[in-house]
Amino acid sequence: MGQKPRTETVTQAWIAIMHAQQRLLRAIESDLKKAGLPPLGWYDVLWELARAEEGRLRPFEIEERTLLAQYNLSRLIDRLEREELVSRETLAEDGRGRWVVITQAGRALRERMWTVYSRAIETHVGSKLDEPSATALVNLLARFSA
Repeated sequence: MGQKPRTETVTQAWIAIMHAQQRLLRAIESDLKKAGLPPLGWYDVLWELARAEEGRLRPFEIEERTLLAQYNLSRLIDRLEREELVSRETLAEDGRGRWVVITQAGRALRERMWTVYSRAIETHVGSKLDEPSATALVNLLARFSA
């Protein structure tokens, strides 16, 4: 017995989720750019490093925690290092692996970005949802995490 065919409503829900995500990301990226800040991917990496123990992660750990593909992540880490927002340290255990470590400049940039990013979230998401609607949306989307 094959899978039950998808209903038109489920397909419409999928399309609505994807369109909303694209519109929201474009709006937030635009707000960051207008403020003279780097793209959201920078924030994601700096955030994961800032909240990691000792402010450091291995590249594969960053990849697991973000939505960035490995090939994009490698180039982004190179760029962050050139901007002195992160540094790379050799693993003491084997000397081959590397840690990516957030610098004070990286922490400061992440905080500046959060000021704009959090305001953008409120503008583009929060202003359109009352508290019960936001709670309902969180609960609906949590179904996809299980």
